[in-house]
Amino acid sequence: MKFRHLGGSRHLIQQEKKNFSIPLLIAALSLTIFALIALSISDNQIHQFDDNLIGWIQGMEAPGMTKWMQVFTWIGSGLPVIIITIISMIVLYLFLGHRRELLFLAAVIAGSTLLNTLLKLAFQRARPTIHRIIEASGYSFPSGHSMAAFSLYGGLAFLIWKHIPTATGRVLMIIVSAAFILTIGMSRIYLGVHYPSDIAGGYFLSGSWLGICIWFYQRYLERMSLLHSKPLT
Repeated sequence: MKFRHLGGSRHLIQQEKKNFSIPLLIAALSLTIFALIALSISDNQIHQFDDNLIGWIQGMEAPGMTKWMQVFTWIGSGLPVIIITIISMIVLYLFLGHRRELLFLAAVIAGSTLLNTLLKLAFQRARPTIHRIIEASGYSFPSGHSMAAFSLYGGLAFLIWKHIPTATGRVLMIIVSAAFILTIGMSRIYLGVHYPSDIAGGYFLSGSWLGICIWFYQRYLERMSLLHSKPLT
């Protein structure tokens, strides 16, 4: 029995190590892409990319589209993000009885906010001035809205995934989460307060941070599982 238990533990450890490599790989790849974007924000090529994408997105301007974009940019702002996060944490606690998930989600959101604040001060990139529909203060790179959206909806998708019993439900959840993340980012470009590279940089930076948080979270769960599976002596 003892040898069987040790063999099962080794198998669990090997399986978890394989799983750990995926979030870390995503985190490293996302951080690399963010670094490339950050290094190229003063390059003419990134300006051409920004100008072309701004022209295409703002070319869709219409009264109905403007209202729609204003709604999504509001959803991605500070107070709504806090409210959605609190409601999500209450649901996780009351209906699913999970406390560890609360700490995970709080760490993802808080860490993303801190990273955004520090990096905006470090880069001090001015916001675009061409055709602003709304006003916004502060620096431009990386986008706080895109980072908050990716962290919140990406973190929720990770936590809810295992509680959805069907593949169709999981695919639908991914589509809805991606739609919110992309539309919030697009709204910032449409309304003239961010460059596309600000949005992309925010996505990849949050993707890196989320991958790191998932790795630590899974490692914590694996350690707890091993502790609980140890036989009493």
